[in-house]
Amino acid sequence: MCELLGMSANVPTDICFSFSGLVQRGGKTGPHVDGWGITFYEGKGCRTFKDPVASSQSRIAQLVQEYPIKSCAVVSHIRQANRGHVALENTHPFTRELWGRNWTFAHNGQLTGYETLDTGRFQPIGETDSERSFCWILNQMEQQFSAYPESNEELWTLLYQCCQTLKQLGVFNLLLSDGEYLFTFCTNNLHWITRRAPFGKAKLIDDDVIIDFQKETTPNDVVTVIATQPLTNNEAWQKMQSGQMNVFRLGEMVFTRLDKEKGA
Repeated sequence: MCELLGMSANVPTDICFSFSGLVQRGGKTGPHVDGWGITFYEGKGCRTFKDPVASSQSRIAQLVQEYPIKSCAVVSHIRQANRGHVALENTHPFTRELWGRNWTFAHNGQLTGYETLDTGRFQPIGETDSERSFCWILNQMEQQFSAYPESNEELWTLLYQCCQTLKQLGVFNLLLSDGEYLFTFCTNNLHWITRRAPFGKAKLIDDDVIIDFQKETTPNDVVTVIATQPLTNNEAWQKMQSGQMNVFRLGEMVFTRLDKEKGA
């Protein structure tokens, strides 16, 4: 399957360290050779880099690793294709406009029966179950609310219900952002870590790279990183539970929900 990487921070921060670890899993230390992509939010805008080749071999990925773009919200993905052929249009993340905001989506997993999902005016461009489920979620949001809802929890509850519905179709691990909030949902594998003062050193699992965050941050910085599997081997990553949604804003968790499964 694919792997996800997301970031939420309270100050514009580059994700070069974490992204360098993820890139290695795209063909060097992992089998995810069918493309990669990353979206950085900057104010109301966002910039996306994609390439339908293995990230460990991509010159564009090399550029992103060496170009410290600073952002408060990032969504990234490396692909191991299971729905749709290897092509740029099937490469995550996907972005659409709703309510005057750019929404960015990436998915890890595999769904069945997704072909009948009603996407309304949000038509998929590629062939993946991921893009269709994204368009379906946006259609659900637009049908429920005519504009961005005044109550955040109403929107978060709807998104949680959508994720639970898609979870019934298979494995559905999600990253979704509008640039302000980063939504995460776990079916089987999704981990997160929040870094804040006092900062220490971290070492990548997939590359011989060590960083001393104390030299790269201020005492007020708060940065949360979300990944399918932990990217460092000397930090305490937290594993999300199946069916759990976490919402982050400016590096802090602002909402979490986990409904207990009904027993027999």
